[in-house]
Amino acid sequence: MSTALVTGGSRGIGRAICVAFARAGYDVAFCYSKDEAGAGETCRCIEAAGAGALPFLCDVTDEQKVGELFCSVPGLTVLVNNAGIAHYGLIQDTALEDWERVFAVNVRAAFLCTRAAIPKFLKRGEGCVVNISSIWGETGGSCEAAYSSSKAALIGFTKAAAKELAPSKIRVNCIAAGMIETEMNARFTAKERAAFVKGIPLGREGTPEEVAAAVLFLVNQPYMTGEVLRINGGALI
Repeated sequence: MSTALVTGGSRGIGRAICVAFARAGYDVAFCYSKDEAGAGETCRCIEAAGAGALPFLCDVTDEQKVGELFCSVPGLTVLVNNAGIAHYGLIQDTALEDWERVFAVNVRAAFLCTRAAIPKFLKRGEGCVVNISSIWGETGGSCEAAYSSSKAALIGFTKAAAKELAPSKIRVNCIAAGMIETEMNARFTAKERAAFVKGIPLGREGTPEEVAAAVLFLVNQPYMTGEVLRINGGALI
């Protein structure tokens, strides 16, 4: 049995990744923090694609809860660290609590989940981790210092983990997503989104399904590790 575990799977990119794995023949485990209705919809989508769904309510910033989660997931072959939050505001208006919460969800959770997955991968003799970062982790985003910094840290973690784990046949790669049609971008006005899209050579936002396809691509490339794959419509060339 091959199981993919996706964090933050109750909506958006996470749900699309779950469905992509289901269609590729994996059983799919996913966790979520609070959206029961969204988790239920993800389960229905996974099952409609012909796979088994294993939903878990889990705070992935909590070391004990993460340990319990991984003890409950059989046949783990792929981990996708997708859970993430954003914070928008000037640096001088950013509370330390907000800064630390962004890093907890975007970076600490990826560390905790990757660490918990390693023993399972070692026992299996191989494994694959895909981290979901952002274009802002490469370029920085005005009024998004916490988010940009956390996503840059995730890229650094990807590269360090890839070097460390490659001898054990565990690959670690990263997606740097650009402007994607998700609820995270709902805070922007139509005018703001149009202005951003104007600077994208392909002239549109990406879709969660396109990010999911990129995740599957990385999973299916046995000679790729430590890579940062850009899905941004040419916004960073």
